[in-house]
Amino acid sequence: MVFLLKPKDNAEAILERISQFLAERGMKVSEQKTKVTATTDGFTFLGWHFRVQSNGKFRCVPSVNNFKAFRQKVKDIVNNSKYGAKTKAEKLAPIVRGWRNYHRFCKMNGSRFSLWHVQNRAFRVFNKESKQNRYTSKKLVNIAFPSVPYSENKHGNVKGEKSPFDGDMTYWSERNSKLYDGETAQALKRQNHICGYCGLKTLSDERVHLHHVDGNHNNWRTKNLLAIHESCHKYLHRRKRESQEHREPDAGKLARPDLTERGGE
Repeated sequence: MVFLLKPKDNAEAILERISQFLAERGMKVSEQKTKVTATTDGFTFLGWHFRVQSNGKFRCVPSVNNFKAFRQKVKDIVNNSKYGAKTKAEKLAPIVRGWRNYHRFCKMNGSRFSLWHVQNRAFRVFNKESKQNRYTSKKLVNIAFPSVPYSENKHGNVKGEKSPFDGDMTYWSERNSKLYDGETAQALKRQNHICGYCGLKTLSDERVHLHHVDGNHNNWRTKNLLAIHESCHKYLHRRKRESQEHREPDAGKLARPDLTERGGE
């Protein structure tokens, strides 16, 4: 939540404006979890540490506690003697990919957040196994630590004084489509940011899924791809599954001809 504050506003005035805004919507500020601070001092929120530097440049990096928790998960798997190197690599891959995707708009260069030290440690552990050598260990490290491209501060800024509560569904549905890439983004653009099943706008309160119309996930033709709400996607597949369960077992079989005995006329 972002508020345009005046230079003369103090902490009490800021909290009063926020409390009034939330009260109109049936909510209230948690005094224990609310903190008013200068952006130049920095603050931590949802696993990120935000700060505006002295030169006015905005910086966002993974918070200290977030990085420690992630590193501990990796260490627990790498140092676990119950798993072999191959199993460890398979278990590490989704954890590392998820962490890097979550922080893909942060400043992720440097040896710390690039995970060079963690990868080096994993390589030495993998290489100690009798079945592994430095070449196979390197391949397993590449599997365990998949690379995810990041774009620092490339998130879309909210235009002017726009708010999710202003009722401008067109603006927010178009902005929400920018959160997706590839075929999903192209499908949303073709559909004018409208769900291909229910016809409602695709807002940020529900994710958008890419639906294959013919059910063939290998068919990536444009006419076969439809961007729909997550709930609509689940409903379509549930209805299809129920129709298959209620279909008669012999409905798809050809009827056998009624043959009479030779000379039976």
